[in-house]
Amino acid sequence: MFLFGIEHEVAFLNKEGKFADFSHTKFADFNQIIEKLPIYASDYPQLRVGDAGIKKKRWYIEGFERFADCDRVIDCHSKGIEIRTTIHPDIHGAVTELSESFHLLREVAANFSFSPVLVSFNPYNPIFVPQPPLNDYEIKQLEAEPDEQTANIHMVTYGPDLNISLADLSSEELIDIGRKLTYYSPYIVPFTYSSPFYNGALWDGLSVRTFIRTGKRPAALVFVEKQEQLINSKPSLTKIARIPAEIGRIEFKSCDSCDDFSIYAALLALLKGLVLDKTLLGRATVPDAALHQMSAKKGFGNEDIFSNATKVLQAAEIALGDDPDIHFLTPLKKLLANRKTKSHELIEKFHRLGSIEEAIRETYQI
Repeated sequence: MFLFGIEHEVAFLNKEGKFADFSHTKFADFNQIIEKLPIYASDYPQLRVGDAGIKKKRWYIEGFERFADCDRVIDCHSKGIEIRTTIHPDIHGAVTELSESFHLLREVAANFSFSPVLVSFNPYNPIFVPQPPLNDYEIKQLEAEPDEQTANIHMVTYGPDLNISLADLSSEELIDIGRKLTYYSPYIVPFTYSSPFYNGALWDGLSVRTFIRTGKRPAALVFVEKQEQLINSKPSLTKIARIPAEIGRIEFKSCDSCDDFSIYAALLALLKGLVLDKTLLGRATVPDAALHQMSAKKGFGNEDIFSNATKVLQAAEIALGDDPDIHFLTPLKKLLANRKTKSHELIEKFHRLGSIEEAIRETYQI
């Protein structure tokens, strides 16, 4: 039996119409929104709360936590608000819950003059430098967690975690799926490209996020139960489950953000098909950075990316067979046939409207 979940990061424009990021948006600015959103007692223990207590709801502030010279959280540099769904036995349930949570977030945020916009890479600030500088305790904490050392990337990127798990797989089988998804990641991510802006201008490509992030952060992450099941890699492919509900979960982390949630349904169906497929034999423990960068520049305009994306989609479709989830793949077929991405649309809007803010303001028309 498959289980599905989605984590989706939302960026905002503030009341002045400016992009709301860590450079001028405080934790309290986003927290006033979070405080007005409901809490569902039945969500727990399947949703992780975390040590800092920030993740108490289906919505929480995504950012970089700051500590005193001990394990006491004293601040959080904020980049936006993340929505996470509960665990669902079907794709439709996960996407429906995400849609409902997004609409409620947008409604509450509007009361504080924040409006959601689609970005996958900060269009104005390409780097994140913590201010004040990290103290000794924080430096030691980061050194102990290799993936946390890339917080400078995490704080300028926005994207989903597409979560899928299948009961009764061994850790070896789970890791093999994680390696498979890592290998085919450069051909999957163009379906989502939505980050054509960099440092206040158009970037020469379709996904700044993919170009900068991949190789430094995981493409897929597999949650295992025991220390001895971990495999050593940088970036990490495996991680110890922090709560029982995470055991056996595979997170696909490569994609840009989407403002059309039917694409997430399509991607979950694609991942399900790839889990079932036995014909695609490529495996990689770490992402191929050069191949991702080529993909990020040209997307489906590159023949190698296009032909392999076609191969991956066809393999997933064949593996799904008569599974009703096969119909979720339709949006991916259309994107592939047109060889266009959301970034093409954003670039066109930028040329027509003359500014990044106006281009991204026209997103989330749902």
